[in-house]
Amino acid sequence: MKLIIAIIQPDKLEDVKDELYHADVNLITVSEVMGHGRQKGVTEVYRGAKEMGNLLRKIRLEIAVNEEFVESTIKAIVKGAKTGETGDGKIFILDLAECVRIRTEERGTIAIG
Repeated sequence: MKLIIAIIQPDKLEDVKDELYHADVNLITVSEVMGHGRQKGVTEVYRGAKEMGNLLRKIRLEIAVNEEFVESTIKAIVKGAKTGETGDGKIFILDLAECVRIRTEERGTIAIG
């Protein structure tokens, strides 16, 4: 089992979700986050206010998958998020020690879905 964390541009969320659904990856958690990469952010005005500390708005996706879905999930995220420009984002793949479905108390790969 793996936990895939992706940081993407906010305007690419719908494209990434579409690609994930086509890859039969339906269980995602989405959060709005702020940060910057190597470029250390750029000065932007958002709704009339300067961005705080050059932090840029990003979307963080968290997706728990079984081993057989890892590569298709990565490919779907890249296909949906890639523009070829600086700031497209990053994907992190972490080992997932355990997963428990609260409703049924199922554990492991069956609990992921």
